[in-house]
Amino acid sequence: MNAILVDAGPLVALLLRDDQHHQICVEALTKIRDPLVTVWPAITEAMYLLNFSWRAQDALWELVLEGTVRLLPVETDDHRRMRDLMKKYRMLAMDLADAALVAVAERERIRRIFTIDRRGFSIYRPAKQGKLMIVP
Repeated sequence: MNAILVDAGPLVALLLRDDQHHQICVEALTKIRDPLVTVWPAITEAMYLLNFSWRAQDALWELVLEGTVRLLPVETDDHRRMRDLMKKYRMLAMDLADAALVAVAERERIRRIFTIDRRGFSIYRPAKQGKLMIVP
């Protein structure tokens, strides 16, 4: 699939001008040409991080409802893989959103991720794909 996975961090940074990663994420977004996709656990994490502002949460809803960021399903077959990934990367404390993103990357053969979590995503290796390319 020709798409870029989006982690929770850039979703938050894009919506908050005072976020330390806002400018770099805005600049990266202007260079992205492929569709942006994510998973419900990443949206949930971003909503939680934005829970101090209904306006910011509503703006995130708009990104999803307008199709700017498309949701890919986390399928039942992905659940075991997510568990295995969280166990494999437990020393990094891989969270549910990251596990879902990696599992979906494997299933959909997506090679790029828009994230500010370089620590985790520079180490995670989707099966049969090797290292993910991190944007920005």
